[in-house]
Amino acid sequence: MAALTIAQASCADDYDPNSMPVAKAREFIFRFLDPLQATIRVPIRSALGRVLAEDVISPVDVPSHRNSAMDGWAMRGDDLKADAETTLTEIGVAFAGKPFAGLFLPGQCVRIMTGGVVPDGADTVVMQERARADGKSITFSVGQKTGQNVREAGEDLKRGSAALTRGRRIRPAELGLIASLGIGEVTVYRPLRVAFFSTGDELKSVGSTLGEGEIYDSNRYTLHGMLTRLGCEVLDMGVVRDDPALIEAAFATAASSADVVITSGGVSVGEADFVKSMLAKLGEVVFWKIAMKPGRPLAYGKIGNAHFFGLPGNPVSVMVTFYQFVRDALLTLMGATNIEPVPTFPAVCSTRLKKAPGRTEFQRGILTRGTDGGWTVRPTGEQGSGILKSMSDANCFIILGDHVGNVEAGTAVEVQLLEGVL
Repeated sequence: MAALTIAQASCADDYDPNSMPVAKAREFIFRFLDPLQATIRVPIRSALGRVLAEDVISPVDVPSHRNSAMDGWAMRGDDLKADAETTLTEIGVAFAGKPFAGLFLPGQCVRIMTGGVVPDGADTVVMQERARADGKSITFSVGQKTGQNVREAGEDLKRGSAALTRGRRIRPAELGLIASLGIGEVTVYRPLRVAFFSTGDELKSVGSTLGEGEIYDSNRYTLHGMLTRLGCEVLDMGVVRDDPALIEAAFATAASSADVVITSGGVSVGEADFVKSMLAKLGEVVFWKIAMKPGRPLAYGKIGNAHFFGLPGNPVSVMVTFYQFVRDALLTLMGATNIEPVPTFPAVCSTRLKKAPGRTEFQRGILTRGTDGGWTVRPTGEQGSGILKSMSDANCFIILGDHVGNVEAGTAVEVQLLEGVL
C-alpha cells in the first residue's frame, strides 16, 4: 500500500465526500491498489482470463523459415525483366510443410503454396494471378519486384524476444500465440479472491417464499456473474441481516479469507452510521456521495489487508458502480497492466432525455445502426435504479457528463458498449 493513508488522502483540500466527481473517485481508488505478487504455473488451456506474471519468451523464430505469403511461383529476383514479361521454367512444387528439395538454378521457378518454404536461391514470389502457364513454361507480367511476397524467418518474432509481456491479460488470441511457439505452460498471477455479501432484512435467497415487504436478492447473482467473467475466485457469503454483530462478523470473515470484499446495501445515508463505526474499528474506509446517477452512495477502503468496496443496494446501481469503479480496480489488483478504457463514441439520440446538470448519468440505452451507416441510440425506458430490466435490455450506457442538462432528440450523445464488459 502507498505511504499515503486513505484518511490522509481524504483530507485533501479538493476532497468533498458529499459531492465526489466520478473521475476523482476513480483517481482516489487507484492510488491505493497493490497488484498481487503470488504466481502459479498453469497449462495454457487454463490460462484464459489470467494475467501473465512473467514475459513469454519466444524459443523460436516466427516464422521459423522464409515462406511464401501467396500461392504463386518462387524465383530469383535477378531473373525478372524490368520492362517486359518474364518467362521461366517450372521445375517443381513447394507445399506448406513439404519443401522443394531440388537444385534451383537461374531461369527456373518453383510452384509454391502459401506458407511453403522459399527454396534456397529464390528470393521472390509472384502471385498466381500475375502469371500464366503453358505447361512448364510460366510467364509473369511486368512490374514484379524483387523480394515481394516473401516472409523472412523471424519477421514476426525473433528467437529470444518477448512474445508477450508481464501484465498482459490472456485472451483467446494470446492462447493461440503462446501455442504457436510450442509453449504448453505459462506463469500467471493467482486468481484474485473476492468475497461478497448483501445486507438487508428484506432480502430473501432464491428458492425461499417471500413474506410481506420482502424481495429476492438479485445483487449476489449479478456480482457473481461479473466477478466470474473477470476470472476472479468468488466467495458468496449470502445475505447478512441488519444486525451490527452479524455484519461485523461477516466483514471480519470476508477480509481474512479474500483479497477484496464487496458488499451491496448499507452505505446510504442513515444506513451507514453503525457500518462506519464498525469499519473504522476493522480498517480504514471512506464513504462518498458520488456525483452520479444511478449509484450515488459508495464506500472504499481497506479492511485488514483486503480492499473493500461498499456498493449501493439498488440492482442497477450495483452494476453501474461495479463497472465504473470496481472492474478496472480488480483488473489492476490481478496484475493487469494493459487495461484500456472501454471506448466511447458519439451516437444520435432519437428521443428527449431528462437530465439535471451537476452530476454524471449512466442511462441504459439501445444502440442501433441505421441504413445510412450512422448510429442512433434510445433509452431502454424507465431509468429507475431498481429496474434491473433496464440493464438486461441495454447494449450500451448513454453517458451524460456533469455539465449536460436535458438532451433534445437529434442531439449527439456519448455511448459506451456493454458487451464483453458486464
